[in-house]
Amino acid sequence: MRAKQVRELWKLRKTEEIVDPARLPKHVAIIMDGNGRWAKQHRLSVSRGHRQGTETLREIIRHTDDLGIGALSLYAFSTENWNRPPEEVAALMQLILDFFASEIDELDRKNVRILILGDKKALPDRQREALQEAERRTAKNTGLRLNIAVNYGSRAEMVKAVREIAAAVRDGEMTLEKIGEQTISDHLYTAGQPEVDLMIRTSGEMRLSNFLLYQNAYAEFVFPETLWPDFTVEEYDRCLAEFEGRNRRFGRRDGGEEENP
Repeated sequence: MRAKQVRELWKLRKTEEIVDPARLPKHVAIIMDGNGRWAKQHRLSVSRGHRQGTETLREIIRHTDDLGIGALSLYAFSTENWNRPPEEVAALMQLILDFFASEIDELDRKNVRILILGDKKALPDRQREALQEAERRTAKNTGLRLNIAVNYGSRAEMVKAVREIAAAVRDGEMTLEKIGEQTISDHLYTAGQPEVDLMIRTSGEMRLSNFLLYQNAYAEFVFPETLWPDFTVEEYDRCLAEFEGRNRRFGRRDGGEEENP
């Protein structure tokens, strides 16, 4: 079924009648874009836009967990975001503290396991401690894997992986011949998790912005034009329905023979 047909069906039928639980993605990644533009449209500060985006974030996490999707990766703060105005960076850092202070009890109660993707060492002390505590507290949980990318860049992640693999070869723990694609996956922040099946970027922008480049190799992309603070559970379900309507061949034709990617 083509994406246009899925959208038309959405107008006529309820969400649960479209989304097939058996065909849901195992791993969804989201670039939460549009907070600043939302704030500008509403004549509010950028920090207010980010705070409104946090309200959307709560609902999307809950819905993902309710659907039984295994992993959700969220792009919260990139290595490039440090170049934003100091007041915006400060507001984002405060949001990190506020989010975990208000949500950690529920996430832990719902068996969600939190993993922070990125270099925590470069964060301010309070934020680093809050993230480490969230990881520690939920480390034994077995439900939704909630990956939150903070001070994250995919190229830096791959450099880290290469250095770790090179060190293992240098120390005699691994030979060059044993290095394969799985070796690289095993040294990424998301080691042990499935690759991304569905990557969503809100606000209509169509780029990855250095997010999970390796893990997104065979992901399906959906780019809703909705700004992140306005992104609803219903819109999320439409993205999931569009994913289910895609024919994922992984380089093969429908009959099984190989074709170009």
